Amino acid sequence: MNLLSLSPLDGRYARKLDPLRKYFSEFALLKYRAAVELKYLETLGAEAGISEVRKFSASEKKLAEKIIENFSEKDAERIKKIEEKTNHDVKAVEYFLAEKLQKTSLKNRISFLHFALTSEDVNNLAYAMMVKDAVKFEVLPKIKRIRAEILRRARTWKKIPLLARTHGQPATPTTLGKEFFVFAERLNRKIEGIANQPILGKMNGATGTFAAHQIAFPTVDWKVFSKKFVRSLKLQPNLETTQIEPHDWIVELADKIKHFNNILLDFSQDCWNYISRDYFKLKKKEGEVGSSTMPHKVNPIDFENAEGNFGVANALLNFLSEKLPISRLQRDLSDSTVLRNLGVAFGHSFLGWRSLEVGIAKLEVNRAQLAEDLRQHPEILGEAIQTILRKTGDAQGYEKLKNLTRGEQLTLEKIREFVESLKIPEAEKKKLLKLTPEKYVGIAERLVR
Repeated sequence: MNLLSLSPLDGRYARKLDPLRKYFSEFALLKYRAAVELKYLETLGAEAGISEVRKFSASEKKLAEKIIENFSEKDAERIKKIEEKTNHDVKAVEYFLAEKLQKTSLKNRISFLHFALTSEDVNNLAYAMMVKDAVKFEVLPKIKRIRAEILRRARTWKKIPLLARTHGQPATPTTLGKEFFVFAERLNRKIEGIANQPILGKMNGATGTFAAHQIAFPTVDWKVFSKKFVRSLKLQPNLETTQIEPHDWIVELADKIKHFNNILLDFSQDCWNYISRDYFKLKKKEGEVGSSTMPHKVNPIDFENAEGNFGVANALLNFLSEKLPISRLQRDLSDSTVLRNLGVAFGHSFLGWRSLEVGIAKLEVNRAQLAEDLRQHPEILGEAIQTILRKTGDAQGYEKLKNLTRGEQLTLEKIREFVESLKIPEAEKKKLLKLTPEKYVGIAERLVR
């Protein structure tokens, strides 16, 4: 742990976030930029039909791939050293690659490194590839696991009656599994949206007109070339841009992740409330301390940590979605420093997801408390009784039950006495007399598919 780190992501939580460093660190950004530059050089020879660049041989293609595969911290440090002179991060990558190619058969194509490109051509593609890979290899597996754990418990607990609370007050019972299933379904829709989010990239020059490309090689169809190149990076081409790719896809993805986090924040708060009502016990871990002064405590810290990290993540995601689509005229540089915080937003999201996984694994159902809570609130059967009264033609059914139950905590015996006094068909009366709060759950169990 780096005790002098300004950010807890690289201090207290550093080890937990190691999986994200290959996508959102400065090292990662430099590596992805280098990959874009070399892929562009290769594609110029393969697709543009420019004799001066000629197609890479099999060994040259392997050589370029090895530069990226073997990209090391030493390479990244060399780029940063060059940047001290250039004061330009992308140009430093170009000069670093020129050094690498100087002693190879590709040295005669060094002049075509970064050919006709603006820095944003490289940056937007590098960030798009970083996010695409992070979502594919880290985000989706993690959020799918969380959803799967919630769904597994929904199915396991689908028959366990639970006193619902609407406006914080006792309400029509449900089942614990059905309530978990609601969250599983909400999350599933968001996961599909995140998985199917189009990730765009552009390669069209300084102001999106291919001017430098066209003046150098007017016979090349640069629009077609651009599409092929961007698609070779497994991104969707965006040809209609200014100097910058307008980041609309990042906004869309940020909003989807923010919504996903909000659903889990809602879930975290519900679990916290269930724990506070003793519906759940928390599995104890040997050696853990719940309170510095109250030794009996086992606190729901994982759900609290998740809630806190989702709050920080969503504040950043919200800022990203508000800021990134706005750029003065053909471009300003204010998006550059903002984009560097993508990893911070993903990092706090990731911490929230990890905490929630740990918290869910600790949950143990306290069936006795759930049953006792239902037993203490038979007044919730008022809904069932007034509905039967309406069914049998009593227009005052609601009012009768309102007078009997509103704000009152009745016993099951008193409710049954009331039912006995009703002038309703005997079959309906028997149905109501057999009814108890734990049986009044509708088709909750069947809803858990």
